[in-house]
Amino acid sequence: MNTLPCRTLANTDLELSVLGLGSVKFGRDQQVKYPQHFTIPSDAEVKNLLAQAQELGINYIDTAPAYGIAEQRLGKLLGGQRKRWIIVTKVGEEFIDGQSRYDFSPQHTQTSVERSLRRLATDYLDMVLIHSDGNDLEILQRQGTLEKLAELKRSGLIRAIGISSKTVAGGLEASKHCDAVMVTYNLNERDEAEVIDHAFKNNCGVLIKKAFASGHLSAASGGNQEQSQNQYSAEACLDFVLNKTGVTSAVIGTINPKHLQENVAAAIKVCG
Repeated sequence: MNTLPCRTLANTDLELSVLGLGSVKFGRDQQVKYPQHFTIPSDAEVKNLLAQAQELGINYIDTAPAYGIAEQRLGKLLGGQRKRWIIVTKVGEEFIDGQSRYDFSPQHTQTSVERSLRRLATDYLDMVLIHSDGNDLEILQRQGTLEKLAELKRSGLIRAIGISSKTVAGGLEASKHCDAVMVTYNLNERDEAEVIDHAFKNNCGVLIKKAFASGHLSAASGGNQEQSQNQYSAEACLDFVLNKTGVTSAVIGTINPKHLQENVAAAIKVCG
């Protein structure tokens, strides 16, 4: 099989594989929007999945404090492998007692980054994204979150900063000030194409979340045919996303080794 391509994240020196591995299922099984129930995998299963992902050419792993115990597990299971991975985490959202809570203050941002460094057993983070609650412009313009992340970047704790946005207006604003924006973009949800275009013009990297609409679009990603009227192949989903000008990488959240292999094969095929 050919190698999974990497792309440079805009004006940074980060070379990301065109597929990233999402880790929400490593640590959280409550209040998630996947079409099928899943069981949080064991340490052995996660370790094997990480080894498989690496062998397939994935070098980017996406995590967050809001993903339950995902950061802690990654810190333990990636021991001795730090230089092989580009680790992206987030700030702003916590998941406590089955509910999301948000704090975008500079103080909490600093505390969250320092905690992620400890949990992930690393002395730097490749990228930190603001985990938006939907009030993108309020966060970007008034909370001081982005300014604190920029300060931490200057100090060397973070290599790149951005936001996982939820609105077109927020994505457009972020693309003027950030190294990257993470947007929802798939065959059924195309509103944020404008953000991707604007980010490309502003030399801002673009990461894609929900390329399979959280598993609802593609049976190959774990979707249930009976629960979606618009099923597409993994190849069709990834062709739409990865061949959009400006896109650096798409995050897939699978814990199924078969689906992981199929999605990588599809990505290699559509990226040429």
